[in-house]
Amino acid sequence: MAISSEQAPSVETEVERLTTGADAAADTVKLDPKRWAALLVLLVSAFMDLLDGTIANVAAPSMQQELAAGYSAIQWVLVGYQLAFALTLILGGRLGDIFGRKRMFLIGVAGFTLTSLTAGLAQEPWQLVISRVLQGAFSGIMVPQVLSIIHVTFSDKERGTAFALHGLVGGLAATLGLALGGLMVEWDLFGLSWRLIFLVNVPIGLVGLLYGSKVITESKAPQALRLDLLGLVLATGGLVMLVYPLLQGRELGWPAWGYASMIASLPVLLGFVAWQRRKSRRDGSPLVELGLFRTRSFSSGLAVNLIFYVGMGMFTIGWTLYMQIGQGWSPMRAGLTSLPFCIGAFLTATTSVMVLVPKFGRKAMQLGAVVLVAGLGSYIWVAGEYGSDVTSWHLVVPLFLIGLGFGTVATPLPLIVTSEVPHKDAGSASGLVNTNTQLGFAIGGALVSVVFFGGLAGNTGAGVDQQIPQLRQDLVATAGVTPGEADTVIAAYRTCSVDRAGEKDLATVPESCTVAPLRDQKVTSVLAGYQEDATGTSFAASFQTLLWVFIGITAVVFLLMFAIPRRLRHEGEGAPEAGQATVS
Repeated sequence: MAISSEQAPSVETEVERLTTGADAAADTVKLDPKRWAALLVLLVSAFMDLLDGTIANVAAPSMQQELAAGYSAIQWVLVGYQLAFALTLILGGRLGDIFGRKRMFLIGVAGFTLTSLTAGLAQEPWQLVISRVLQGAFSGIMVPQVLSIIHVTFSDKERGTAFALHGLVGGLAATLGLALGGLMVEWDLFGLSWRLIFLVNVPIGLVGLLYGSKVITESKAPQALRLDLLGLVLATGGLVMLVYPLLQGRELGWPAWGYASMIASLPVLLGFVAWQRRKSRRDGSPLVELGLFRTRSFSSGLAVNLIFYVGMGMFTIGWTLYMQIGQGWSPMRAGLTSLPFCIGAFLTATTSVMVLVPKFGRKAMQLGAVVLVAGLGSYIWVAGEYGSDVTSWHLVVPLFLIGLGFGTVATPLPLIVTSEVPHKDAGSASGLVNTNTQLGFAIGGALVSVVFFGGLAGNTGAGVDQQIPQLRQDLVATAGVTPGEADTVIAAYRTCSVDRAGEKDLATVPESCTVAPLRDQKVTSVLAGYQEDATGTSFAASFQTLLWVFIGITAVVFLLMFAIPRRLRHEGEGAPEAGQATVS
């Protein structure tokens, strides 16, 4: 595949620095004049990838119906993308260091665009699954180049603005995906239904390819590096053994082999670390530069990032379940409800990196964690106070506070983690940051099975029990059944509700819901309102439990932030070479 680079040198070029202080930096940095145009291409590509992940979840029911696909096939449409994406991030980052970040970025964009086209044209479930897996793999090649190109292209002062815009784009994509997905599916533009969510990537990707080839400057590691194939096998194998059971655990019923796989992944990943050390001593071309972990900002930032995104992954999935299934809101309404979160994240995404963190250091992020806890606490109160009667207006303040906290904590993390990374390892570091984030989301998604679904059946039973006195009166008065028959109906209704809450696929109708007492039309009309109320109340109770756990996770994040250097430092500000510790 030929990559045009008419506007870029054919050999490696990096942003040259000789930084001895903040004032001297401006006079000694040679900056790419097209860097802001390049940033536009990078951010649009990142937005396209992040939006695609969210929007596919919204459109999944329409895909399943139109393609007559089984539940497992649709799960692979979603999980296949996530798994392929997570497994190729480290590889994609290192390929950029070796062969050129611009080259790998454009290859990733081209592959993502092509697989978006094949996904949109899929006629069979297997075609859609293959397209999504390949789409995730190309995304894993494309995404690491975004952070690494930003890292090597912008000066220390400008990098904060670039990372702020990157964080803003991520927050917008994650939340707007709900609304845009709902609009595309519900409006059924051009009769394309769910296909439009993939086909819309094609013109965007083509423009990104053409424009990106002209404005992005090529960069790669100064010295010649070689691809570590054995390291790639060990890293991929270990991550598959760890991440796949996390992504599929609930759907598979948490089988014993899943736990065994996760336990067995530990020695494989330890073997990967041992090999990376040996590879570094042998030829200096490891897949991952382990010396980065001896840099305080890198290791502590990754730890905070991992734990934080465990909480965010859990919250994002639980929040979607709470709104769309528990409250029965359409994807479009759920997306519009999330706008206060977007506004809060927008306000702090830029100010946290450009103003707060440079001025107050880690204290700004800790303040963001406190604001996040305040938002989660207010959401717990709203969910408990209003139950199934909650409205979008009730959630404005909690979501706004959560957005403020999210933007203050999440946006500076990539900048902190990569702040002291040498340019030669920018791609590898970027791949690690993104893999770290995906691992956090995977663990958070797995925790939803325990924290949210683990108590859902019990919460449903408790909710039905509270309805029994009034439900008995309504059945006798409206459905015309005797008190004895009403008790029989209530017992069947309770069993049905609890069994439905325990199903892996919440759209599945258990056999207990088809028994004779529940088939009477008058009885069904009475039970409909009660069932809706019980669902909303039980999901609200489960979501409250999840929010309490997220508060605990945020408290851990707050404490871990003490390990982050008090002030942000950059490569060259008295920092030692890679492999030496830095403490501020």
